[in-house]
Amino acid sequence: MTSHSTPLATIDPKHPKHPKHPERVPTAAWRKLGLTMLIPFFLVTVMGLAYLGAFHQPAPHNVAVAVVGNTASMQAFAQGLEEKSGEALDVRTVPDEAAARALIMKREITAAYAPSATAATLMLSSAASETTANITQKVFMPVAFEQHLPFQVLDVNPVGSHDTTGQGLFFMLVALSIGGYASSVPLAGFMGRIRLQTRFGLAALAAAVVATLAVVIAGPIYGVLQSHLGGTWLLSWVYVLAIVMLGMGLHPVLRHWTTATLTLLFVALNFTSSGGIFAPEMQPGIFGALNSFWNGAAWHHAAQTLAYFPGQGMGADILKLVLWLIPGSALMVLTHVFSMRKTQLANENSRIREIEEVVAA
Repeated sequence: MTSHSTPLATIDPKHPKHPKHPERVPTAAWRKLGLTMLIPFFLVTVMGLAYLGAFHQPAPHNVAVAVVGNTASMQAFAQGLEEKSGEALDVRTVPDEAAARALIMKREITAAYAPSATAATLMLSSAASETTANITQKVFMPVAFEQHLPFQVLDVNPVGSHDTTGQGLFFMLVALSIGGYASSVPLAGFMGRIRLQTRFGLAALAAAVVATLAVVIAGPIYGVLQSHLGGTWLLSWVYVLAIVMLGMGLHPVLRHWTTATLTLLFVALNFTSSGGIFAPEMQPGIFGALNSFWNGAAWHHAAQTLAYFPGQGMGADILKLVLWLIPGSALMVLTHVFSMRKTQLANENSRIREIEEVVAA
């Protein structure tokens, strides 16, 4: 059989696709490559530190629990339990199981231990946190064993039948967050062509589309959301809008570092502190501190209230979500002003680089 392939000797070494010395790359190109590679190196560092730091060794820290019974013996038992646990538990007593159930439903305590002459019952709510429920069972099971009592668990507020892990809302938060910061990248590249008012309108529209898609998927398609779809949509819209505006406001300043910064803020720090996998009292202190004001934690707690704790107030969560709109809107205005004055601080016409599109995807 005759081969028709072109011999290597016939290839013109001067052809641009076949450089004679491909290793002779300008120094500036190597420098640009090095700077670009800093982004994936940065991402693997922050993601590794955040996720492993938050999730590798969950342990209770001042978890609020109760012992049912106000007798002197029960109060002594509760005090001894707290002293024995060190900083793991914050133990109180309640008069009866009805009071314990009410505190669990208000999310003021995580669990209540109710020993009797024949059995020990641990009351908890898997809807508040499935992982916390599992950890508290491991904490109190040896206690019942020491008392020679059969151990049983009473879930006073279980998760939905279509969300058996109790983490459906967390993964909805993931979808909202990625949709938000990925939307901000192409919108940022379009800002130089439109007026400031139109930019805010596009940000609101993009947030509405992302929120609608996430609610439809979590609600009608998978059944994670069984009620309050409108309220959850509104929470989601405000949450995503803050992310989109922050991305649009940061891009004229940070350029190709925008997506990496958004990943740090709304993935590495956001998901780990949201309470969706482990409650803040089960994590190292920094994540519990972030949980008190981060917007992902506010969204998750508010959405959890609508889904499993109807009637509870969520004004603090809504306030946090609204306050997160301020830095994004302020950045959009300020970078517009800086760009109009042709300062070196911001440039609305800076192009979206390929690395951002890859990272955003």
